[in-house]
Amino acid sequence: MAKKENTAPVNNNDTEYSLNDDRRVRVLSPGMLVAKRFLRNRLAVTGMIILIAMFIFSFIGGLISPYKQDQKFYRTDVQIKDYAGVIFNQEFRYTVADKEVYDGLAQANTVLALQRNETSFESDGTNFTIEKIDDITYTISADGKVVAITSKDVVSSSTSNDYFDFDFTYAALMATANGEKSFECEGKTYTVDKDNSIFDESGEEYAYVSQYIVRAVMGDVFLSRDFKNKLIDAVEAKEKSFVYTDEEGNEAEYILSFDASKNQWDIKQETDTTIFDTYSRPSKKHWLGTDRNGMDMLTRLMYGGRVSLIIGFIVVFIESFIGVIFGGISGYFGGKVDNLMMRIVDVFYCIPSMPIIIIIGAAMDAANLDASKRMLMLMIVLGLTGWPGIARLVRGQILSLREQEFMTATEACGISIPRRIFKHLVPNVMPQLIVSMTMGLGTTIIIEATLSFLGLGVRFPFASWGNIINDVNNVFVLTHYWNIWIPAGVLLLLTVLAFNIVGDGLRDAFDPKMKR
Repeated sequence: MAKKENTAPVNNNDTEYSLNDDRRVRVLSPGMLVAKRFLRNRLAVTGMIILIAMFIFSFIGGLISPYKQDQKFYRTDVQIKDYAGVIFNQEFRYTVADKEVYDGLAQANTVLALQRNETSFESDGTNFTIEKIDDITYTISADGKVVAITSKDVVSSSTSNDYFDFDFTYAALMATANGEKSFECEGKTYTVDKDNSIFDESGEEYAYVSQYIVRAVMGDVFLSRDFKNKLIDAVEAKEKSFVYTDEEGNEAEYILSFDASKNQWDIKQETDTTIFDTYSRPSKKHWLGTDRNGMDMLTRLMYGGRVSLIIGFIVVFIESFIGVIFGGISGYFGGKVDNLMMRIVDVFYCIPSMPIIIIIGAAMDAANLDASKRMLMLMIVLGLTGWPGIARLVRGQILSLREQEFMTATEACGISIPRRIFKHLVPNVMPQLIVSMTMGLGTTIIIEATLSFLGLGVRFPFASWGNIINDVNNVFVLTHYWNIWIPAGVLLLLTVLAFNIVGDGLRDAFDPKMKR
């Protein structure tokens, strides 16, 4: 009888099994799962792309820009400026001899005596005598000695802006009033021509006497005698303008206008002046034009984005650092510790942060604090006033986590309390914390921009999107120079919106109940 073959399956432990690609199980880490969920959210990915573009624009753009953030540009412009003033003197002007007593009261009594056609008067116990030289020149004497001379004519220097002493003024006025052709003063002989010009011994014009008083607006500008003659001729001819060519061949046009309130002619000059290239239109050199300080707007926007983003991140870091420590300790211990620490949080919640920032800003203005120190102070104040919300978030999460089995295991293993809080509890709060920090960045940037717009935040020479938009407090700039404020406003809007979108995307990605 043939032996029956055993057809039962045989267990062979040495048999190797391999799975085809379609039967393999792909296992992703929690981080990869979060990233996968985030990348599925097209809106969140768009927000991330916007943020990356903003970082490239702010940090890399500032490096490749050919300009610096505080570099000023200039242009040559034709401007009409006040240059000089001309008065036809109708009042008596007094020149008092050295060491003689002839005060304001004596001058007032002199005026009264001249109005009454009197030849003498008494003032403060002193008798004075008036002697008429001509219709506009008089001498005042006391005890037989001349103490002052008054005249509507004025002695002016032909070579400088200096004034003459009493002796020369007296001698010059007496010579011109009496029609003399020469006079001596301090051992020197001076000649007088028919135009009342006075020449020294070398034949050079030294001074002149006239009722016209011509003064330059700027004290360091000297008006030559030839220019004054041209100007007086134009005034007498009632011309509205005249052209004058100086000794160096420079030709300039001067505009005359009479100011009745001051009873004088104002002379304005058209000159080529180098000024800040303020509010220039967009061009090849400046793609977004220039601001009110003559700085390149595109470069200011780059550096402004850098400052706004840095402030946002540092403030959020300060808030998170304090909030995690406070909330972690409070949530882990609970009881009286939790009650005490939450009351401290409530106190910080009640502190009006905006009035405090305004007061600190005013104090920094009064102390004339450096711009960099001011920015550092702003970040510290914003960080110290914004952490209570994060502390509450961390505390609430830890209160629910501390009762779970893994915390019982850490206690059984003898792990120290700080390690339990910051190595086992806080990492489990990180998803919610990251979402809160991301959305808080947008809020912080808005607060910084608001403070800088009000003049309480970042100050010149540093740029931020807030103090760039500060230019719109001028209605004319708001309506005529869109390139000054619209780009900064758009960048601020996109950045804050992108942070909020990314925060929403991270919140959805960290949620384990999200549909895959």
